[in-house]
Amino acid sequence: MAEHEPSQSGRVSQRGKASGHGRVTLVGRDQHVHHHHGDGSAPRVPMTLPAASAHLVGRTDETAGLLELLAPRRPETRAVVVSAVHGLGGVGKTALVLDAAHQAVGRGWFAGGAVFVALRGYDPAGPVTAAQAMDVLLRALGVRDEDLPPGYEERAGLYQSELARRADQDAPVLVVADDVASAEQVRPLIPAQDVHRLLVTSRDALGSLPARLVSLDELRPGPAAGMIGGILTLARAGDTRPADQSAALDQVVERCGRLPLALRIAAAILVDDPGLPIASLAADLADERTRLDRLHHEEAGGRSTAVRAAFELSYRRLNPAQQLIFRLLSLNLGPDIATDAVAALAACPAADARPLLAALARAGLVAESPAGSGRWRRHDLIAVYAAELAERQDADRLDQARSRLLDHYSTMADAAADDFQALPRDPPSGRFTDREDALAWLDAERPNLVAAVARATTAHPRAAIVLARSLAPYLARRRHLDDAIATGELALTAARRLGDQKGEAATLHNLGNVLEAARRFPEAIDAFTHALAIRRQTEDRRGEGHALTALGGAYQGVRRFEEAIDAHGRAITLFQESGDRRGAGMASANLGSALASVRRFDEAIDALTRAVTIFREIGDQYNAGLALNNLGSVLARERRFREAIKAYFRAGAIYQDAGDQHGEAGVLSNLGSLLKDIDRFDEAIEALTRAVTGYRETGDRYREGIAWDNLGSALKGADRLDEAIDAHTRAIALYRETGDRHGEAIACNNLGRALRVEGRFEEAVDVLTHAVALYRETRDRHGEGGALHNLGDALGDGGEVGKAIDSYTKAALVFNEIGDRHGEGAALINLSGALRQAERSDEAIDVTTRAAALYREAGTPFLVAGALHNRGNLLDEEDRLDEAADAYTQAAAIFGEIGDRDAEQRSLTHLSRVQREARRRGARNGWRGALDRLRRLR
Repeated sequence: MAEHEPSQSGRVSQRGKASGHGRVTLVGRDQHVHHHHGDGSAPRVPMTLPAASAHLVGRTDETAGLLELLAPRRPETRAVVVSAVHGLGGVGKTALVLDAAHQAVGRGWFAGGAVFVALRGYDPAGPVTAAQAMDVLLRALGVRDEDLPPGYEERAGLYQSELARRADQDAPVLVVADDVASAEQVRPLIPAQDVHRLLVTSRDALGSLPARLVSLDELRPGPAAGMIGGILTLARAGDTRPADQSAALDQVVERCGRLPLALRIAAAILVDDPGLPIASLAADLADERTRLDRLHHEEAGGRSTAVRAAFELSYRRLNPAQQLIFRLLSLNLGPDIATDAVAALAACPAADARPLLAALARAGLVAESPAGSGRWRRHDLIAVYAAELAERQDADRLDQARSRLLDHYSTMADAAADDFQALPRDPPSGRFTDREDALAWLDAERPNLVAAVARATTAHPRAAIVLARSLAPYLARRRHLDDAIATGELALTAARRLGDQKGEAATLHNLGNVLEAARRFPEAIDAFTHALAIRRQTEDRRGEGHALTALGGAYQGVRRFEEAIDAHGRAITLFQESGDRRGAGMASANLGSALASVRRFDEAIDALTRAVTIFREIGDQYNAGLALNNLGSVLARERRFREAIKAYFRAGAIYQDAGDQHGEAGVLSNLGSLLKDIDRFDEAIEALTRAVTGYRETGDRYREGIAWDNLGSALKGADRLDEAIDAHTRAIALYRETGDRHGEAIACNNLGRALRVEGRFEEAVDVLTHAVALYRETRDRHGEGGALHNLGDALGDGGEVGKAIDSYTKAALVFNEIGDRHGEGAALINLSGALRQAERSDEAIDVTTRAAALYREAGTPFLVAGALHNRGNLLDEEDRLDEAADAYTQAAAIFGEIGDRDAEQRSLTHLSRVQREARRRGARNGWRGALDRLRRLR
C-alpha cells in the first residue's frame, strides 16, 4: 500500500560467504547480486531497485521530464547528466524517481543494470557516509568482499573502474541515490562516463552538484483525491466511500495540503476503519491546532508514520537563525511573503533576510515562486508546523514581531494608495517608482493585506482602520469587491470598538462605495445614510457634503432619481458654504448624471458645464476631463452629436496631455458608443478597438470588458455578426474573471440579442435566460426587465409564442414595479404583437391601449402615437373600422404636433384606407368626419 520508505533500504547485511561468490542483501528487500571475476565473462546485470509505488498519481509530466534526462544521449554529449529531485519531506520524491527508473530500465536504456542506495541523510541515527555508500554500490555491482580494496580512495577508483568497464561494453548503469542530505555525501558517486546516469533525491537543492535540479510540488486536487480513492478501493473493492462522499474527500485532500505523505496517512486511517465516514476525518483535520496530531498512523509492529516527524528531520538541520526565521514566518497569514516583509518580521535588513530564506528553500521548507521574485511560499502543513514551534518557543517575541509586520504593511499600503490615486503628474511617494509599481505591489500583497486587517481588528484596531482605508480605492478599482467589503466591515467594527466617530464615518463612506460598486444599493444607501448622520452630529459640513454626494450616487443606482437630485443639490450648497470648490464640482458632475437619468437634459448639461468650469478655474484639469466625458454622454442622449463629439475630443485631449491612457480609453469607449448610435459603425469600431487596447494595457480588465461589449454592439450594427458574437463572448469572459456578475448580465443580454439577429434562436434563449438570472442575482430589476423583454423577442422569433407572451408579461410586470413607464410600455407593445400572433386579438388591443396610457403618463408623445398606430392596426385586422379610424386619427394628430411628418403621413394613409373600406361597407362615418375629428384634436 505505502510508497517506498527510504529508511528501510541501504543497510548492508553480510550473511556468510560462498566459494567464489559475494552476496549483498538490502534490508527489507529480497534482492541478491552475484558477480563472477577471473573468467573474462561479462558481469551479471545488477538490479537492486526497490519496487515502484502502486499509488503514484499526478506525476505524468514530472516522470516524462526525468525520462528525458535519463534517455541515451548523442555520442558527442560529453557532460555527465545528474538529476536531483528535491522538495519537501513527504512530497513523493522517492516514488517518482523509482517509477522513472523502472520505466527507463524497461526501455532497455541501462543494459549494465540499475542499483539503489539509501543514504538516510536526515536520519536522526546518522546518515550513510559516501564511503559506506560506495561499499553498497560496489557489492551491488558484483564486487566480492575479498576484492574490495582496504582504503576509501582505492574503492572510489574501483567504483569508477567498474563503471568504465561497463561503458566500454556499451552497458550503461543507472545509480539511484535516495535521501541525500549534502552534495559531499553523493559527489563521489557521480559516474565519470557520460553513458551512465545518477538520480538523486534530497530535501535540499544541492546547488553545488553538477546536476539538473527538478523541484517537486504537492499534487493537484484531482490526482490527490484519486490517490486516496485508489488506496481505499485497492484495499477493499467494495469501498464506495470515495464515490459517495466526494465533497468530504475533497476537504480531506485540501486539509492534507495535497502532500502525498499526508494523503497516504489519511488513506491508511480510512483503510484501518472501513466504517469511518470520510466527513468525520475531514472534521478531525479541520482544526489546525490538532491537524498534525491527527496525521499520524501506527502500523502493526509498532512502526509509525507521521507528517510532523518528516518535517522535524528538515527543521533540525537548520542553524538557529534559520530556525527563528522559519518559526516567525507562521505569523504571516497570507499564502506567501516578500523578502522585505520577512525582514520586518525578524527586525533585520532585507539583505540579511534573503540568505536565511534561501537556506530554507534549499531545505525544501519554503520555495521562491517564481524564481527571483523575492516572494516565498510554504506548504500549508509546514505553516501549521511552524506555528506550533513558534507558540512553544517564541511566546515572548511574537507580539512584537506581529506589530512590526503590521507596521510594514500599513506603511507600504498607505504609500501605494497615494501613488495609485495620484494624478499623472504628481510626484511618486518615494517607496514606489510610479503608479504601476504601486499597483503591482498591491496586487502581490492583497491576500496578506486583507488577512492583516482581519488580525489587527482586535489587537490593533487603529491599524485595521488605517490599513482598510488605504486598501479601499485599490480593491474597488480592481473589482476585488468581496475583499473590499470584508475589510470595510472589519474596519467598521474596529472604529466602533474605539468609539472613533470620525473613523466610523470615513469607513462607512468607503464601505458604501464598495457596496455600490457591487450593486448592493440598499446596503450602500444604509452605509451612506449612517455616515451622513455622523457627519451632521459632529458638525462636519464638508464631510456632510461628501456623504450626500455619495448617497445621491447610490440613489441613482436604484433609480430613485429625484432623491439623488435632491442629495446632490444639498451637497453643492454645503460645499459652497465651506468653500470646497472641488467638492462642489464633483457634486455638480454627479447632479448632471442624475438629471440626465430623468431626461432633464438641459439642466443636466448646465450642471456638467458648471462642473467643467469649476475644475478649470481651480486648475483641476483631470476632473475637468471627467466632467467633459460625462457631458459628452448627456449631449449624445440629447442627440446633439456634434457638441458631444467636441466634448469627447476635449476630454480626450486632457487625458492624452496628462499621459493618462486609462482615462483616454474611457473617452474612446463613450465616443465609440455615440458613433455606433449614429450609424458610423466603422469609426465606432475603430474607437472601441482602441479603447479595448487602452484598458488592456493599463490592466483594467473590468472596463476592458465594457469596451468589448460596446464593440460587439458596433460590430452587430455593421452586420459583422460573427465578430460581434465573439466580442460579447470576450466581454463575458472578462466579467467572469473580474467577478462582475452585473457586467456579465449586461454582456449576456447583448450577446443574446446578437445571436437572435444571427438566427441562432436556441442559443439566444439560453444566454438571455442566464442574463435574467444574473440580473435577479445582482438585484437589478431594470436590467431584469430588459433581459426578459429581449428573451421574449428571441422566443417569439424561434416560434415559441406562448413562452414569448409569458416573458413579455413578466418584463412589463417588472417595469411596472419599479415605475419605469417607458420600459413597461415597450414590453406591452411587443406583448401585443405576440398576442396577435397567438390569435388573441382582444387581449392584444387592450394591451396597446394600456401602452398608450403609460406613454401619455410618462410624457412621451412620440411613443403615445406609435402605440395608437399599433392599436389601429390591430382593430383594422379585426374589422373594427370605426375604432381603427379613431386610433389612426389620434396617432396622426400627435405626430403632426411633434413635427414628425413621415409618421403623420403613414397614419393618415392607414386612416384613408380604413375610411374607404368603411364607405364601401356603408359605414356612416366617412372621410370628412375623420378630418373633422383630426381638426378638433389639433
